[in-house]
Amino acid sequence: MKILLAVDGSTFTKKMLAYLATHEEMFGPQNSFTVFTAVAALPPRARAAVGADVARSYYKDEATKVDTPVRKFLARHGIQADVCHDVGSAGELIAKAAEKGDFDLVIMGSHGHSALGNLVMGSVATRVLAHCKVPVLLVR
Repeated sequence: MKILLAVDGSTFTKKMLAYLATHEEMFGPQNSFTVFTAVAALPPRARAAVGADVARSYYKDEATKVDTPVRKFLARHGIQADVCHDVGSAGELIAKAAEKGDFDLVIMGSHGHSALGNLVMGSVATRVLAHCKVPVLLVR
């Protein structure tokens, strides 16, 4: 199975990884994994002030801060994963990456906000579910 792991470095990412580790029979090294990080875009004025090269370096550094511990965790469990990131709105980017990469499953942690919380704050998980044509496993 080709699995996209959507990570953000939060405690919910850690819970998702713990879930993977405790369900090795289903999510073990026999699968193909890609770790995906969505990085929030800098405001246009800030991007213009620092320049494209500095912005690209910033985005890469931010993604690396998130994906390096995830890759180390997976390696301890015998899983080698590809890594990628994109810049923009996380929900839409995750759904787009899942479809474009022809993944069989997206796995991500969820904060588990209430319906009112989702209405007020929005939810990456809600956006992924709304836009993704690939099955999504949410871990809380």
